[in-house]
Order: sequence, then structure tokens, then C-alpha cells
Amino acid sequence: MAVHAAGQDFEEFVVLRSQSLLRTAYLLCGGDRGAAEDLLQDVLEKMFVRWRRIKGPAEPYARAALANASANRWRRRSRKPEADWEQAGTPSVGGHEDAVVAQDAVLRALAELPPKMRAVLVLRFFDDQTEAQTAAALGCGTGTVKSQTSRGLARMRELLQVEVAR
Repeated sequence: MAVHAAGQDFEEFVVLRSQSLLRTAYLLCGGDRGAAEDLLQDVLEKMFVRWRRIKGPAEPYARAALANASANRWRRRSRKPEADWEQAGTPSVGGHEDAVVAQDAVLRALAELPPKMRAVLVLRFFDDQTEAQTAAALGCGTGTVKSQTSRGLARMRELLQVEVAR
């Protein structure tokens, strides 16, 4: 069993942090649970191989890896032709409670954002990361995080207003 430089066991890390990381992956995948599970599994497999070489805390490393893997996934998917979204129909909402409807609207709006913008919003607001932590995770400057946050929130407002109007 590999031991992280900080002394944390890989198994212990997975047990303690996998639910939180799955939530991040779920949001990065626009609410697709199956894709989120696959994304997290891929990242954890790669982390296991590199466990001894990971310097510093493992969770920020994992979140950065999730954001990067998610962006790569969207790049690969954009190269393949897909069926028209309108033909696929609209996913049903699993209940009538206001909270479920609001969550569904947010997930739909997140799914429409570009991958990098989505990653910035997920890391900043759902994972409660600072601008500096988000910039470090995504390998960009804090100015980029600030501008992507501003544009992303503005776009989310637009998308959510359209959702409310339906």
C-alpha cells in the first residue's frame, strides 16, 4: 500500500474524501452521475500510481486533476458528432419540491458553460476554494479566475432567467 509523503494512506484518502470529490465531479460533468463516477475513478486510478510523488495535500491535487480531466473529456467529446440535444428530449425532474427543481436548473445551466468556466465556478462556489487555490488547481492566474468567475456568474444568471421563464 502506497503512503503519501504527508503520511496519509491512499485508502484512507479515498474513504474520507471520495464523496466530496464525487460531488465536484458531478458538477463538472453537468449533472451526469455516470460520467462523474467514471471521471473520479480515472483520476483516483492515476493518483494511486503517482501517490508517493504527490507533494503537499492530496485533495487540492485531486480537485485540479478532476477539473483538468473534465476539460479534456469535453474537448474529446466536441470532436465527435453527437445527436441533436433537442431530439434527446428533456430530462425529467425527480420530484416536485422546489429544491429539486432549483438544483436541476443550476445543473442544466452549468452544463451549458464552457468547461474552464464551469471548472472555475465549481471550484470557487461549490468546493469553496479561494481564487488563489482555484488558480493553482487550474494552472492559470488569479486574474483569469476573477474574469471567468464574473463572466460565468453573468452567464448563469442569463441561463437561469431563461429557465424560470419556461
